[in-house]
Formats: sequence, structure tokens, C-alpha cells
Amino acid sequence: MGDEKSTMPNSLGDMPTEEFKKYGYELIDWIAEYFTDIEKLPVLPKVKPGDIKTKLPKNPPELPEGFDKIISDVDNIIVPGVTHWNHPNFMAYFNSTSSGPGILAELLSAAFNTNGMLWKTSPSTTELERVTVDWMRQMLALPESFWGIIYDTASISSMHGIAAAREQVGEYSFRQMGLSGGGKIPKLRLYASEHAHSSIEKGAILLGIGIDGVRKIPVDNEFKMIPEKLSDAIIEDRKSGWRPFCVVATVGTTSTTSIDPVEEIADICEKEKLWLHVDAAHSGVTAMISEMKYIFNGVERADSLVVNPHKWMFVPVDLSLFYIRKPDVLKKAFSLVPEYLKTAEDNSVENLMDYGIQLGRRFRALKLWFVIRYFGVNGITERLREHIRIGQLFAGWIDEHQNFERMAPAPFSTVCFRAHPASTNSESMIVQGTPYGEWLNEQLLQKINETGKLFLSHTKINGKFVLRLSVSGIRTEERHVKDAWNLIQRTLKELL
Repeated sequence: MGDEKSTMPNSLGDMPTEEFKKYGYELIDWIAEYFTDIEKLPVLPKVKPGDIKTKLPKNPPELPEGFDKIISDVDNIIVPGVTHWNHPNFMAYFNSTSSGPGILAELLSAAFNTNGMLWKTSPSTTELERVTVDWMRQMLALPESFWGIIYDTASISSMHGIAAAREQVGEYSFRQMGLSGGGKIPKLRLYASEHAHSSIEKGAILLGIGIDGVRKIPVDNEFKMIPEKLSDAIIEDRKSGWRPFCVVATVGTTSTTSIDPVEEIADICEKEKLWLHVDAAHSGVTAMISEMKYIFNGVERADSLVVNPHKWMFVPVDLSLFYIRKPDVLKKAFSLVPEYLKTAEDNSVENLMDYGIQLGRRFRALKLWFVIRYFGVNGITERLREHIRIGQLFAGWIDEHQNFERMAPAPFSTVCFRAHPASTNSESMIVQGTPYGEWLNEQLLQKINETGKLFLSHTKINGKFVLRLSVSGIRTEERHVKDAWNLIQRTLKELL
């Protein structure tokens, strides 16, 4: 053993400073070039399941590998399998676009590597979060009664909203007794529209409410929750032994970006003493635009609200803002302080670990701070306004074309549409066991995405297969949407 050559590195410390600087500069150059040439890349990779995995070794390296080789593998293995969410032709889902200042903030956050669970574990992490969350409250014109905190995603934010609503149920101690004992358990009922995000049901599953505890309320012809149906459902459920406790309204649904009538829903919630949570994850940021403030009518009466700057404000994923008018209820639901987490400052500071399920808390506020300061409120609003303008332009092209139809209102920059050739009676034709209209639109989406030049998504509205085009990327310009429109028309022509 003593004669064997040591394979240990000369230093047991970190990457040497000079090497870090060398490759740090090279990586920044790599990222800058990536953004400069991103339009040369296919937005959607042409790979099959397992293609990336088979190019990677099954076992970890026993000996150190050079950084040059690592970057080479990024170029040759990873990049060919990346769906480029930063690509200007990514118009599929609500786009989580990284901006330059946001990326640099992520770099700095990783360097600090703080855990903001307590004020004492990183005062700057806690206090910058308090400031930036309040900046966003002001930008969205929310009342001062809204207290905010940063979580990772809207799914987690909504789960915390539902958890706070459950904590408000006075006749049973869910925190102490759980859902398995301690007397008769009320059958909790949560209400959301047919178009509410799936995360609401996932939150209900996690919190013991269950899918059966979620009642979907019908929508009108603009896909907005019908308040009268909500009121009827609450009355009916009370008679049947359910305990209504929470209503989720959506400002910008995932499929169609419809806006539930929050004002009327708030009237019902106040009358019935129910918690009102508003999911404005994607579209909520547009409330900072003067002509879009109407989307938040009634939101000031909500008990909790979620808005995601990582969906449409150029902040790298993940960063979700959760606002609540009763932070004491949230703290009551989640605060649990063991001896080893007690500090001398506890009575004079906010320890953000008390307001959620997570103990570890990344320095997420740093990237929100960088983005707001670099672009300014005006710069952000003008970019959002331009996206809405381009989205409306595309909606107009759909409306004017005889072979396409728009399937839902487009209050923001997401357009739901489908091919409906004027010369074809698609309702009566069957292709491969599928109605012709469905087959045609499924093929249209598939052929478009196969080109790699554009990435669209789909949904189903009133049982029909519908294509979705969403404009929210910081690099997406009118010319990109024009090219997308030309590709869509050309592909349909080839199919016909």
C-alpha cells in the first residue's frame, strides 16, 4: 500500500482561485455567446427518450476531470438535449425567461450560499426579502395589509394558502390532532373553477383534504367561474354535511388565461366566512401596467395571493411571491422552533422559517432585487406591455384567417386557437378513428414542433384539441411571432 502512487490532489481545498477566475470568465463568455446565437439552435431538441442518458457514463469518475472536458460535454451532450426556454420561439408554456441581471444574481447567490431560515443565519437574506417583497406589493398596487414571503413555485404558494385556510377552521385543531383522531372530523370542501390549476388539487391531496374535497365550479362562455354556481354549491354542501372552508379564484388560468370575477367571489366568501385565495401566478405581474390594473379588481379583499415573477418578469426560475393578509394564521400553522434554532433576537425579528414548510431558504430575493433595479419598474412594464401587444396582434391574425378560429378570449398574450378549414366539414369526417378536426390539429401541433423552429403547447377546451401560443419571453419580438404565424399557415397548407 505504501508503494502505491497517491491519487489525491495536491490541495484538499476548493478549485484554485486562478482556475476559478479563468473558467468563470470563460463560462460568462459561453453564456453570452449562447444568448447571442440562441436563434441558431432548435427550440425543441430532436432526441428520443434515453438519448442523453446513454451518452453519459454509468459510474462517477474516480479521479478528477478537467473543467475543459466538463464544458465539452455540456456542448456535445447536454445542449443537444435542452429545450431552450430562453429561446425567442419558445411559445409553449408560460415562459420562465432568464435575464442577464437575474443570471448574475444567481451566480452571486450561489457564491454566498446562505440559508435564510433565521434572521441570525443571514440578516441580509431576510431583510432584503422583506424589502423586495414589499417593492412588488407596491408595484402591484396591493394594500399595505398584505404581508409577503418568497417560496419556490406557485404550487407551494397555493398549498400554503390552503393550509392557512384550513388553520382558520375553528372547530377542529388540525395542527395538533391531524386528520386521524380527536373527535369528529369535518368533511372539508374547497372550491375552484373547472379551469383552476392542477396544483390546487395537489395541495388538497397533501393537506388531507383529498380530491373529493375539491369541488369544481362551472364556468361561463369566457371560461370564468360562475358566482351563482359557487353560491349554490356552498349551500348544497352545507346541507350535505360538508364544511366549506376555502375558495380559489384564478386571475389568468393556465389553459385560456381567463379571469375569474374576484369581486363577486369575494362577496360570497365574506358572506359565507370562507378563505379566498387568488392564483395569479402567470398573469398577476401585469397588474403593474396602468391599463391592466382591472385584473386585480377585488383582489385586495382576498386572504391570500400568489404571483410568480419567474413566469413573466424575467427572473430565473424559481421565485414565487405569496401574499397573505393574516400572516399570524400562517405562522400558527407552521411555526415549530426547536431549542437549537432559538436565538437572542427572536423577539425583535422575523424568522421566515416560521412561515412555511421549508427550513432551508435560498437567497432568492437577490435575483428579484437585481431584476427590479436593473430594468426599473418602467422597463419591466414596457416589456410586459409589448408582449401583450404582440399577443393581441397574433389573435387578430387568427380572427381574420378563414382557416383558423380562436377558441377563447385573449386578455393577455396567450392565444388559444385551432385550424378549422372553411372548405372542410370536419365534424362529419373520421380519420384513423378520430374526428377530422381533432386529427388535423393534433397533426398540426406535432408537425410544427417537429421542425424545431417553434414550440407550441396544447389544451382541450369544450372537448376540442386546441393549440396555445404564449408570448412572454424577454427575447421574443414581433418578428418571431410573424415567423411563427407563417410556419403555422405553411404547415397547415401542407397537411391539407
